[in-house]
Amino acid sequence: MSDKIKILVTGANGQLGSELRELETVYTQFDFTFTDVAELNILDIDALNSFFADKKFDFLVNCAAYTAVDKAEQEKDRAYQLNTVAIDYLVEMAQKYKFFLVQISTDYVFDGTKNNPYNEEDVPIPESQYGKTKLDAEHIVLDSEINAVVIRTSWLYSTYGNNYVKTMLRLAGERSELNIVFDQTGTPTYAYDLADAILQIIPQLQAAPKPFRDVYHYSNEGVCSWYDFTQHIFRHCGVACKVNPIGSEQYPTLGHRPTFSVLDKTKIKKRFNLLVPYWVDSLDIMLDKLKSKQ
Repeated sequence: MSDKIKILVTGANGQLGSELRELETVYTQFDFTFTDVAELNILDIDALNSFFADKKFDFLVNCAAYTAVDKAEQEKDRAYQLNTVAIDYLVEMAQKYKFFLVQISTDYVFDGTKNNPYNEEDVPIPESQYGKTKLDAEHIVLDSEINAVVIRTSWLYSTYGNNYVKTMLRLAGERSELNIVFDQTGTPTYAYDLADAILQIIPQLQAAPKPFRDVYHYSNEGVCSWYDFTQHIFRHCGVACKVNPIGSEQYPTLGHRPTFSVLDKTKIKKRFNLLVPYWVDSLDIMLDKLKSKQ
């Protein structure tokens, strides 16, 4: 039907894209198109123009990103191309073909030196190549003349793709104990909840006065360390692997992780009337779903 909101999802085979695909049957008021690199290479400007020339979309939700934080320090240009250059192209397409861009960003745009939750007014100071490329993308979007939102999220996990939860469960099957940092604090985010939030706000964005450009924070509710996160994964799954708390200095990484990156979600909750689930409740749901898939 022509009155459906038409949504294009790029990077559709990743965690967030896969969760959006799962929600397609719930949000029947939308007409979805899902693409990944095989169907649409967002780093190919000619391919983009060719793709959009005979199609009409109301929204593009960009889930494509280079997210390997440590590897990005070694593959700086590759991370820059996918996280920054591609966004320049998508903004150009949004300008030309008049769709609303939803760009996903990260808590890693912050340096982590704050000791209370980061809000949208806090000045980003990324200390990793990953964070820098994502912040550059934010500037491209927010300094443009298109209609767009940037949504920063944190510690994303899902039953799909590669993520921290799956890695911990795999390692627990290989080792009797693991050393996990306890002094990096943030909030895990179930990609299903983020996908659901995006689809809840899209009709409100459609109805909002234009032009519209803004940045919002979204994660699950609550706060934990990587150590707490891991303990809960193992406890819920009945895993016997021992978890030893260690300091960040005992586990050096190529890419800098913020010591504290809890996101303040007041703005998105008030603006769009969102209810945000507690991280423990969402993690339990995801772990049960993962178990049922095995």
